[in-house]
Amino acid sequence: MNKDPHSSITTRRGLLTGAATLIGGGALLHKARADDKNMHGGHGGHAEHALHGSGAVKMTAAPKAAVSTGKTEPLHPDGITYRPVITLNGKTLPWKRVDGVKVYHLIAEPVTHEFAPGLVAECWGYNGRVHGPTIEAVEGDSVRIYVTNKLEAATTVHWHGVLLPSGMDGVGGVSQKAIQPGETFKYEFTFKQHGTLMYHSHHDEMTQMQLGMMGLIIIHPKEPEPNPPDRDYAFMLSEWKIDVGARRPDPNEMTDMNVFTFNGRCFPGTEAMLAKKGDKVRIRIGNLSTMSHHAIHLHGSIFTVTATDGGQIPEAGQWPEITVHVPTGSSRTVEFIANEPGDWVMHCHMLHHVMTQMGHRFGNIIGINTGGLNKKISKLVPGYMTMGEAGMGDMGEMGMAVPPNSLPMVGGPGKYDYITMGGMFTMLKVRETLPADGSDPGWYECPPGTLATIAPEADLKRDGITL
Repeated sequence: MNKDPHSSITTRRGLLTGAATLIGGGALLHKARADDKNMHGGHGGHAEHALHGSGAVKMTAAPKAAVSTGKTEPLHPDGITYRPVITLNGKTLPWKRVDGVKVYHLIAEPVTHEFAPGLVAECWGYNGRVHGPTIEAVEGDSVRIYVTNKLEAATTVHWHGVLLPSGMDGVGGVSQKAIQPGETFKYEFTFKQHGTLMYHSHHDEMTQMQLGMMGLIIIHPKEPEPNPPDRDYAFMLSEWKIDVGARRPDPNEMTDMNVFTFNGRCFPGTEAMLAKKGDKVRIRIGNLSTMSHHAIHLHGSIFTVTATDGGQIPEAGQWPEITVHVPTGSSRTVEFIANEPGDWVMHCHMLHHVMTQMGHRFGNIIGINTGGLNKKISKLVPGYMTMGEAGMGDMGEMGMAVPPNSLPMVGGPGKYDYITMGGMFTMLKVRETLPADGSDPGWYECPPGTLATIAPEADLKRDGITL
């Protein structure tokens, strides 16, 4: 199972059993080469952003100098340069050039996927991943995308928001026959626009998309950007229903989703974004959730909303926010300068989207006097402990076991206390300097006088605060 090499957070679990309910409580503009002989070769080589945010790309079979300096040949045959997008917890789909056409290969197949340490499920995805690898190209590129179906059911791929011929749109029964198990179909078109788009199954969508069949499409502009970002991150938002202890998401659920993810992962399984002080950071957010819109909130910065899935917003029409609303089926792009060092969280501000499986369907016992209940019930259920009468924030800290293959309601341990959020939650780590290898720098050390702590009695007395 994949592990997060950059994560400095380990998993903690909690359990609530109350009212017969079980709950767990600036860099140079990077140049990379899409060369048949190295990272986009026909043998599955790929750009792997293990050095995320460092301005370098680790490449399969690439010259060592390319990894250490971050400089290689131009990525586009016309000399167009851009900074490759970073899909945290994900990958970029490899490609090769054949007679001037970029050739990609997507494989629809069953995938055993880890959402976070402690929760593994049998999903459907592409190329062994949930979600599928990011397709990255340049405006004006002619592409040929082969799709092989290794599922037990028919499928198609729809290129969500891409301007293309009707027969390439990928809607089963409307624009094409479904791709039967064992078949390989060919999609061929030219990218006429740039922006943040998506791809997903458009055959038995309720089942296939809820099992994970989706991915991002990043199309870079043909004209060089006058002020490109130093770090370009991309996230796919999605939601799932996975019953406690189950190993298969339930595609029939319509409303009560209980796992909420960034790039197919939920906290504490999410990698952190990294930035150096002064970096221009771009965050692209696509949402293919079943039912939910998401209010993505970033701490520590005011960002500018610069693009939607419909394209770049003219500068006069851009606006500042600290929370961007991303409707389902849409994408939004935001940009900001990372001016303030620290550990800053990014999360959905719809409150139930920052808790996980075991925070659903339990009785409300907040404020109820449960004295003596533990002793009585423990005669029938050894080890029983009533939790939740003072809220849900202490559940994860209790260290109690949860059912196999399930997650507690919230979070994991942080630097100072247990983090009482889960689900759609990750971090932006801004530092004066970052490790040369692009690894996670660990927790931020607050300079003296900049950390909130318990108020000394002398300060209370001086300021006339009566307790």
